[in-house]
Amino acid sequence: MPRMAKYQGPGLTELRRGVVEYCVMSLLSTEEMYGFQLVETLASHDGLVTSEGTMYPLLGRLNDAGLVNTNWKQEGSNRPRKYYSLTSAGVAALDAFRNDWARFRDTVDKVLSASGE
Repeated sequence: MPRMAKYQGPGLTELRRGVVEYCVMSLLSTEEMYGFQLVETLASHDGLVTSEGTMYPLLGRLNDAGLVNTNWKQEGSNRPRKYYSLTSAGVAALDAFRNDWARFRDTVDKVLSASGE
């Protein structure tokens, strides 16, 4: 009889990949931040670990889509840093995602709770 492979599923990696851009946009909705600052902030939240190798292409895509603005700032004797801020289109996209996420999360919670009864 053939052995059944244990299903591994996408797990948190796929979930994280789907929401990290909105987490970045949410952080940028409260203050402008530079790339490494975003990496450190996300890393301080359980399950949202990301790297610079992920962050900078993501910020580039958000910029290309018109969801973030960039500007260079130099603080003290430090080298200039590129700061990112949310545009009005970014605010609208984040608001839409928050509504979709709440509905999606509630639905998943209901299904998971019902199957555990």
